[in-house]
Order: sequence, then structure tokens, then C-alpha cells
Amino acid sequence: MNPVFSSDLLLDLLRRADGRRHEICGILRGIGPEVVRADPAANVAPDPARHFEIDPGALLAAWRDTRRPDAPGIAGWYHSHPSGDPDPSPTDAARADPDGRLWLIMGGGVARVWRAVPAGLRHGRFDPVRFLVRANRVDIWCEAVQMDDTGTLTSIGQREVRR
Repeated sequence: MNPVFSSDLLLDLLRRADGRRHEICGILRGIGPEVVRADPAANVAPDPARHFEIDPGALLAAWRDTRRPDAPGIAGWYHSHPSGDPDPSPTDAARADPDGRLWLIMGGGVARVWRAVPAGLRHGRFDPVRFLVRANRVDIWCEAVQMDDTGTLTSIGQREVRR
């Protein structure tokens, strides 16, 4: 099942990552295919400019929260590559469980979505994921989204579907 993101959520994440020297990271929360929020977490990696590690306290709190009947589940993780591209690194692959969760990675003002799977196409761990972006009255299937110089979200590899 392909994930669904609001354009506002994606733009907010790209703005948070823009200009940062350290990797930002957090937890994607979803209901069904829809990612409804992105909970920021502290990056506790020893070298946060080159790696990320989500604060274990934030992870534990998120897992506990999923026990509530109305709580969104954990759809996956997000992080940025301040001096790189939005593709998973070999380190990302080495640390990823092949559990089918989403990895939204941002770099250079672009965000891409990946799924952690056994024997993935990228580094043997990740497959690229097309995703749906909901914006106003239009749904757009994308391979990636980009924040332009004016702070506007544009899609890459798109196919537009009117609602």
C-alpha cells in the first residue's frame, strides 16, 4: 500500500531540515496508508552531523502511545542528510530493520520515501516508494517532493489526480 502525505506535513519537514548542520529525525505516525503527523525527536547520535539516532525516550513514548485505541500507529521514521541527497546511506541500510516501515529522507531540499525490506534495491535494504501528496483539491502521485527557493512544495515524477 502506498503512503499518503499532506503537502503541509511534507513542507513542514523540509522547512525543519533546511539549513541545519545536524541531521533532524523523528517518527512518522499514521492511520492506514495516511501519514497524519511527524513527531520530532532529539538526535542522540555521537556524530549528529553525519548520522542520526532517534532518542530512545521518544521511541518508547511513541510505542506506548500506540496502545491508545484512537492513536495513530508508527508508520516509520524520518531524517535529513544536511550535506547529502535524499537517498539512504549504507549506514542507514545497516541500521534499518527490514520491517516494511517507511523511511522519509530529506537532502538538498528534496524528500523521498523508502521502505525497509529484505533484499531491497538500495544497499540490499530499501525500495523506493511512490507516494500520494494531498494538496487542496488535487492528489499527486510522486517519486519525490522538493521545496523551491520561495518555500513552495513541488513534486518530482508526478501524475496528478483530481478529487
